[in-house]
Amino acid sequence: MHAIQLAHSPDADDIFMYYAIKFGWIDTKGYSFENVALDIETLNMEAFKGSYDVSAISFGMYPLIKDEYALLRTAVSFGEGYGPKLIRPKNKILKRNFKVALSGKYTTNAMLFRIYYPDARPVYMDFLEIEEAVVSGKVDAGVLIHESILDFDKSLVVEKEVWDIWEELAGKGLPLPLGGMALRRSLPLNRAIEIEEVLIAGVKVANERKKELCGKLVSENLVRISDNMLDRYLDMYASDESIELSELQLEALDKLYQIGFEHGLWESPLKTEDYLIPKTYKVLRNN
Repeated sequence: MHAIQLAHSPDADDIFMYYAIKFGWIDTKGYSFENVALDIETLNMEAFKGSYDVSAISFGMYPLIKDEYALLRTAVSFGEGYGPKLIRPKNKILKRNFKVALSGKYTTNAMLFRIYYPDARPVYMDFLEIEEAVVSGKVDAGVLIHESILDFDKSLVVEKEVWDIWEELAGKGLPLPLGGMALRRSLPLNRAIEIEEVLIAGVKVANERKKELCGKLVSENLVRISDNMLDRYLDMYASDESIELSELQLEALDKLYQIGFEHGLWESPLKTEDYLIPKTYKVLRNN
């Protein structure tokens, strides 16, 4: 069997989209997936090093690794009227240069935040520490991500939704790109195609057997949230829309990368379709 290192975050949507493979519910085409769970900013930094064959990444940093990694079509997370939240204490008015806790320099929410709030002073920390940093006064505000957006301290209020920032920058009608998967280009193309097919099948089966899978994840303490909150969270970030990139999602990614280019974050715009694994190769090879 070919061993493939697969890195993902420990938040519920990544766990959900991977564990149908982990539990042996699909044909892995002779591949053995060795998974590791790390927070998203650590994954972003490891992607710069090329540490893992397949890795979850923030869409907002992909142009910086496009020559080393191809984007995968599956296990994608987009916001549809929701997303990360900028929160602050109820009694605090934010100054122009407010101190803010972000989950990492290369996360998509940090990219959009810094464009929208150029004078804010970011402090980067693990996303699990952000709420407490705001409550304790270590920072003036913070951007909550993952499950944290569903339930936070009653002393805090939402100052700005990243979804609203996205609509102001990108216009209405496009989902908010947050995170996806990337595959190292050094892998042979035929294997890359097969690996992507396995991962697509894994996300598809996870959604088809959602109730059963969620039960196992909760009973085996593989996720940090309870049944009801898990269902709510997965409806947001790990649904049928996560199985394979749609045309609308590709359009949203193109817009994200255009915005980054216009604000000087990378040297040239890119069309997402050009950085996906080419499906035509398998057809041509079989012919």
